[in-house]
Amino acid sequence: MKQITPYKPKHKVRIVTAAALFDGHDAAINIMRRIIQSTGVEVIHLGHDRSVDEVVNCAIQEDVNAIAITSYQGGHNEYFKYMFDLLQEKGASHIKIFGGGGGVILPEEIKVLMDYGITRIYSPDDGRAMGLQGMINDLVKASLSPSKGGKHSTGKVCNEDGGWLLELGQDKVLEKLKNKDINTIARLISLAENNLKDFAKIFNKDWSSSPLGKLEGAPVLGITGTGGAGKSSLVDELVRRFLIDFPDKTIGLISVDPSKRKTGGALLGDRIRMNAINNERVYMRSLATRQSNLALSKYVNEAIQVLKAAEFDLIILETSGIGQSDTEIIEHSDTSLYVMTPEFGAATQLEKIDMLDFADLVAINKFDKRGALDAVRDVKKQYMRNNNLWHIHVDDLPVYGTIASQFNDPGMNTLYKSVMDKLVEKTGADLKSKMEISKVMSEKIFVIPPKRVRYLSEIAENNRSYDDTVEAQVVVAQKLYGIYQTILSITEGEQHSSLRVTKQSLLTKTGLDNDDILRQAAHDNDKDFLKLLLAQFEKVKLNFNPLNWEIILNWQAKVQKYKAPIYTFKVRDKEINIETHTQSLSHSQIPKVALPKYQAWGDVLRWNLQENVPGEFPYTAGLYPFKRTGEDPTRMFAGEGGPERTNRRFHYVSLGMDAKRLSTAFDSVTLYGNDPGHRPDIYGKIGNAGVSICCLDDAKKLYSGFDLSHHMTSVSMTINGPATMLLGFFMNAAIDQNCEKYIKENGLEDLVEAKFKEIYDDKGLERPRYQGKLPEGNNGLGLLLLGITGDLVLPQEVYQQIKKDTLAQVRGTVQADILKEDQAQNTCIFSTEFALRLMGDVQEYFIEKQVRNFYSVSISGYHIAEAGANPITQLALTLSNGFTYVEYYLSRGMDINKFGPNLSFFFSNGIDPEYSVIGRVARKIWAKAMKHKYGANARAQMLKYHIQTSGRSLHAQEIDFNDIRTTLQALYAINDNCNSLHTNAYDEAITTPTEESVRRAMAIQLIINKELGLSKNENPIQGAFIIEELTDLVEEAVLLEFDRITERGGVLGAMETMYQRSKIQEESMYYETLKHNGEFPIIGVNTFLSSKGSPTVQPAEVIRATEKEKQNQIKTKELLHKANPNKVVEQIGILQEAAINNENLFEKLMEATKVCSLGQITEALFKVGGQYRRNM
Repeated sequence: MKQITPYKPKHKVRIVTAAALFDGHDAAINIMRRIIQSTGVEVIHLGHDRSVDEVVNCAIQEDVNAIAITSYQGGHNEYFKYMFDLLQEKGASHIKIFGGGGGVILPEEIKVLMDYGITRIYSPDDGRAMGLQGMINDLVKASLSPSKGGKHSTGKVCNEDGGWLLELGQDKVLEKLKNKDINTIARLISLAENNLKDFAKIFNKDWSSSPLGKLEGAPVLGITGTGGAGKSSLVDELVRRFLIDFPDKTIGLISVDPSKRKTGGALLGDRIRMNAINNERVYMRSLATRQSNLALSKYVNEAIQVLKAAEFDLIILETSGIGQSDTEIIEHSDTSLYVMTPEFGAATQLEKIDMLDFADLVAINKFDKRGALDAVRDVKKQYMRNNNLWHIHVDDLPVYGTIASQFNDPGMNTLYKSVMDKLVEKTGADLKSKMEISKVMSEKIFVIPPKRVRYLSEIAENNRSYDDTVEAQVVVAQKLYGIYQTILSITEGEQHSSLRVTKQSLLTKTGLDNDDILRQAAHDNDKDFLKLLLAQFEKVKLNFNPLNWEIILNWQAKVQKYKAPIYTFKVRDKEINIETHTQSLSHSQIPKVALPKYQAWGDVLRWNLQENVPGEFPYTAGLYPFKRTGEDPTRMFAGEGGPERTNRRFHYVSLGMDAKRLSTAFDSVTLYGNDPGHRPDIYGKIGNAGVSICCLDDAKKLYSGFDLSHHMTSVSMTINGPATMLLGFFMNAAIDQNCEKYIKENGLEDLVEAKFKEIYDDKGLERPRYQGKLPEGNNGLGLLLLGITGDLVLPQEVYQQIKKDTLAQVRGTVQADILKEDQAQNTCIFSTEFALRLMGDVQEYFIEKQVRNFYSVSISGYHIAEAGANPITQLALTLSNGFTYVEYYLSRGMDINKFGPNLSFFFSNGIDPEYSVIGRVARKIWAKAMKHKYGANARAQMLKYHIQTSGRSLHAQEIDFNDIRTTLQALYAINDNCNSLHTNAYDEAITTPTEESVRRAMAIQLIINKELGLSKNENPIQGAFIIEELTDLVEEAVLLEFDRITERGGVLGAMETMYQRSKIQEESMYYETLKHNGEFPIIGVNTFLSSKGSPTVQPAEVIRATEKEKQNQIKTKELLHKANPNKVVEQIGILQEAAINNENLFEKLMEATKVCSLGQITEALFKVGGQYRRNM
């Protein structure tokens, strides 16, 4: 495919890019915004999970030409229409809207949206026909086309058009400015940038008070500093404190980023880092420098004049990153703040920084970095010298250590107060801060203690050392075997040589049976020679580990154990007998585990130490000696509409199967910790692409009819940001099921009825109920206490015993892997530190309550792969995240043998060659590290390997071919002895899977497990040369990646510089490029196309939540809010107090989730734990 030349726009184009509300798929929009930028456009990137209101307000404040949105999470019809309507309502109909969503947005929906007024929705077929650059060229050209009618009918590009302001006249414009009309403010700044002639006609300079530097008008705080010092986060924290400190005052922000000299484009990336600006009292405008080597736009002066005329109470001007000699900011500000980091080099470098001569205040941000205290000391000394402040005590100098990325940082509190005091001192503004501050310095709340930051390299060194030791021992074993075979050749003679077999009778626990060997010597000469050989054997054996000699000694017995018809082993003191063979139709005895036919001791030893049988260290071939009979690894996946519909799907797919392994997908409203609501961009997503769950009653309905305490039932929940809340709902649902059993066994239904009357009937409230008929297989278990909890009915001691027993019995997994969310998937809602604290609290609670069968985290590579990572990166990042949790839990004082078994792993399986071995490599690396580095026991050494086939390999073209890909991926997973497997439905590329497609997906793995003859063997890939080669290659690649992450400060340090995210996006771009140019062939997508060109397939059935389901979910939430308002206030208070006092939050959440909705808890925790700050 020929290279498409980027379009060169003749006017300055500004575009807002974002992913839709509750949508974490940011790889696509990041690729698009990079191409848009390189096409010469000024891009204001908002990142993922953006509401219509946020995007529209940003677009108007930034006076953009267009908005470009990706929406892969459903709800697109409501989202795009609401955006169009809101732009119309806010007088910004000239802003064009572009969108894309892969195969999720159907062709007929595209037509409806474009007829409604959306400028263009790009489909996968558009991408194939036009190419990525072609689509962007089309978008940029269309952005420049003037809108017909309305404000911009002059034929001018919108942000160069001052016609409507000229028509209003100066008096009306001034009135609009003083009323802080956003459209007017935004357009005046645009005219200053693009049409100075019209700006001069409209804007009267007298409006903005006296010239800069005088006391009149809003004070201007100028913030400048080095690139990457964290200015945006710091500004956001200042704004947050200002809004709390002054509830009735307004603030205007001007943020400048550099233009690219080569393309003219610019990434205006400050908004993405800011949460506090989404407030009606804040106006923000991003400017590009539009000139090289300068930190400010030449139109900054005019922009400040406009904000002064609009009578904002405070104006903040933030520059782009500057060099040592730049002081431009002081010409535009009343008070200046210089932001730097501790990493400025030698102290003499400070002498070169001009801003230390002029800045009123200095913030040393990222104060958690090494050398921060020294940096403060050196900067204070230099500031004192530069400003001749010898009379001021060093503690009183205006130099502050801050960690802006940390929620409620005390250093930021001190800086804010000092900034406000300095502004008042210099300008006399009415901004006297009432914030109370302590003398506490900024101190990083370390997740991983600094002395442990090399943990990944230590693991790499540990594992390489193990491998080196194995190879050294193999050499010794081979020498011993050679001597032994020489001994046998002498004792047995040539006529009955047994060189091929180890003669067990001659081997003893300490070595060889010397007496027996010497007795067999035929001649005295032989005896002398044998003595020499035996002496040499003993000498060589001094370098041999006695445990390795045990392996040699017991090898034949081990082989025989697997040849015997029955194999016996113990699991938690329970003896299990398993048949070792199955019989084929040809009456062949097929071994379930096949062992190698090695005779040489070195080969035997290497195989035992690096491969081994399933169930033995290092668990390369699997965790358990044999797969469980009666429980396939099949997971029953569902998630759509309300809890009732998903409950019906669960019963449908599990009907007639002994094991109920329920895998739950949640809608994006739930994934982001929100409640269902009427606002269109929320409403559209209720129950789409997952099930809507916002309270305990929803969880009870979702899993009704499944005994959650039964040993053959397990539940996995794919939820991360609000995982602790959903886990609380689940645990309480399971507890109430057992309360229900007790109530029925003891005839206590009258007590239940009385409680319903008190809480609902007497208040005139409708009782909660399961909507519709119960499906086949649902006996109603879990529905008796819908609307109340067991502790309201049963005596406290009875309830507590039921709770204790239930927690010990429930089986399943909650994903809760917040590290990979930050790196790839983006359903983070809380600050990273607070989210990790919640995870640690869950694990501590599990240890205390002896929850042994439920995984507290499913460390996920699946979403890393879905975001674009290749298999090695998926494995390396996932394992590195896993070891980070180990280090974090150890730092909290938890016992590795108690939390290790509660960790689980979840990977994606694509078709790349490395996917054939990622399970075995993961198990090896984990087991070696946990045993030899951390000293963990056997249970903690076992890496639970759960698989989902690749969602990324599902294509919207020729969707029937998707099942072929999924079958091959499932074969990889089953051959690699996965612990559970979820096979994707072929139509997931375009819709929530239908019942028919889910059955087909489950049939894939059932056919492999039950019909494919080779699957009767449980270690089929062991011994294959290519598998061994790939295992070594992937294992070393992962350890090298560990070293690279260590160089960046460990997992959390690498996340700060977005190392993982950048790596994932680069690999995604590489794949997309090869796919697009055809170098990477994909059948039915870029090669072997049908006669019609393999267009995007339209599904026969589209699964969407119904209006009735959405209304029912909102009704459930509202009923909950009315039923227990006082208890909600009480529980929220308890929860927030526990957070402030550093108590275990999951213990409190177990109570809060009984009466509070998901959104109520999320909002409460934002106030004490901080909101997630997006990254570029």
